Amino acid sequence: MIARIGASPWSQWNLAVTGINASPENPGPGCAVARCLSEASGFRGRVLGLGYETLDAGLYQPDDCAGGYLLPYPASGSQALLERLDDILSCERIDAIIPSLDAELPNFIDLEPTLARRGVRMLLPSRAQLRRRDKDRLPALCAQAGVATPRVRPISDLRFFERCTKPEEGGWTWPLVVKGVFYDAFVVHDPEEAAERFRQIADAWGYPVLVQEHVAGEEVNLTALGDGSGALIGPVMMRKQAVTDKGKAWAGVAIDDSDLLAAGERLMRTLAWRGPLELELLRDAAGTLHLIEINPRFPAWVYLSHGVGRNLPVALLALLHGTAAANLPLAEPRPGVTFIRHARDLIVEMDDLVSVTMTGATRRQSAEPRHRLIA
Repeated sequence: MIARIGASPWSQWNLAVTGINASPENPGPGCAVARCLSEASGFRGRVLGLGYETLDAGLYQPDDCAGGYLLPYPASGSQALLERLDDILSCERIDAIIPSLDAELPNFIDLEPTLARRGVRMLLPSRAQLRRRDKDRLPALCAQAGVATPRVRPISDLRFFERCTKPEEGGWTWPLVVKGVFYDAFVVHDPEEAAERFRQIADAWGYPVLVQEHVAGEEVNLTALGDGSGALIGPVMMRKQAVTDKGKAWAGVAIDDSDLLAAGERLMRTLAWRGPLELELLRDAAGTLHLIEINPRFPAWVYLSHGVGRNLPVALLALLHGTAAANLPLAEPRPGVTFIRHARDLIVEMDDLVSVTMTGATRRQSAEPRHRLIA
């Protein structure tokens, strides 16, 4: 399925991957990214997991991650992140980092030039690109790209739900979708339910909270890479077959959808995106695709890309090394391949938990040469 990569210099790289939590309802993409790399034919590098919580599962998965480290929460800012990464670089060689969570991307974008001077590569969008795909700016982006999207409005007062159906408030109709700027989305059917979800999201993610028109239909997703030129590189498309209570894919099937592909190409061309991304769209009863979200990283279902023969994390490494898009190790994807997510118990020794709690690192430490820091 995938061309052998053993002769490629990046096949020996040491990589760090964030987002390695494995919550059943809403798993981070990092564990799937690490699995794509660890199972890639010819890859001989090491993968390190970078987590935020002691119980992030990727810290303790030796099959996919050779070790792991805790990072400061994104709210701590880019300087705190740089100080922690410098600590890690003093004992690990890291050739590339793949950030996998929305909230951490601004910090990594700020640090990209500094980390490049330390020999650490990343494939990230600019701040401006990141802002253009924010949920409250999707209507403007989609108008330029020629893609349909539901109306969305930021609100900070839950009394909006008592008057939202009035013409002066825009004449919204129930149900609505209440969602956070970074995470969480709930379909609500009346003002009481909407107020409850509003408070829940505001408590977790702050203001504003977003209200979006509800579109009923079949959800289809696309994940791909961009190199900043506007080209859609290595698209893998999926239709959800089963979802969690949060609407996350629990099972999905790879598809070949010309309309979805065309929408992805228009959006990528409009954004000139750099890095991985995921498009979430709904197809209504009339067959029209509506863009719901653009996630600025790999999705949690990215292991399907390996399953269909188009391993996108591997392609990202090749892009970072300077490989032209036309020469990436990407086979034609195989429609019909299905993934089914499952929960798996990890047996963790107490010494490992103590090590992460006390030192912020697992006991599986590297014997690699120390990475030279450049101011």
